[in-house]
Amino acid sequence: MNAAIATVVGLAAGLHAATWGMFKDAPYEGFCPRRFLRSPIVAGVAALVVFAVGHLPSGTAAAMAELFGLTYVIERGIVEFYKTFLRDEDQSKYAIPMQLSVRGTVVTDRRTRLLAGAAYAVGILLVVWFVDAIGSQGAGGLTVVLVVGSLGGWISAFGGAWKDAPVEGFQPFKFVRSPLVALGYALVLASLTTDPVYAAFGALGYTVATLETYKTFFKPDVPRGKFAGKDVQFPEWLERRYRFVPLYVAIWAGIVVTLVVALVQPHTGLV
Repeated sequence: MNAAIATVVGLAAGLHAATWGMFKDAPYEGFCPRRFLRSPIVAGVAALVVFAVGHLPSGTAAAMAELFGLTYVIERGIVEFYKTFLRDEDQSKYAIPMQLSVRGTVVTDRRTRLLAGAAYAVGILLVVWFVDAIGSQGAGGLTVVLVVGSLGGWISAFGGAWKDAPVEGFQPFKFVRSPLVALGYALVLASLTTDPVYAAFGALGYTVATLETYKTFFKPDVPRGKFAGKDVQFPEWLERRYRFVPLYVAIWAGIVVTLVVALVQPHTGLV
């Protein structure tokens, strides 16, 4: 795989995330080209960095499959970190605050949010270090995948519960959904790579892509939790947003084909 292919994979991951985000938000916030292009740009850069410094599995299809998941989770992590800890925005338009909040109350002090963001980033790095340490010891097999495969999903589950539960209440099925889906994807990716970090966090990227697809396109009339109870401000986008669906379907088709091709090729993986 070369830099050009890596860039295409990153742009695809970013466009995928941007499309489901726009589809759910545009009727309430309108369509903003700058916001829509943010994810492809961040994901494109992230893909090039991973390609340059990482150790992707041999074989173009396997490398592309791993890179898509990794790029997806990196882009989502960067964007959500920015919105939670760095961005200052009027939160009154949201039913669920997007900035850091405690029991549903927004933390307005910027210094406190920055310190919390730093602590969160350190925590994520420690999890990555822990998973990488397992791989450095030469550990592999189904047991390792079962241990580390759902870690990314648990990070997502706890983060979502922290933000949503004070407003929506705690939902047990929703809480365990991400870890279970992440574990399934980790089992798939673990057959393509010997790096548990790639398997665990690539699986989280696919988990976000899958669950957001389900919540967005299988329940198009159900507003995102952050807009629950809010009035539609841009009704024209209830129809216009469907113009982006063919692009979204095409990206999913490419993902599925790439995974199938990668899986039928011989590889040395964790399992």
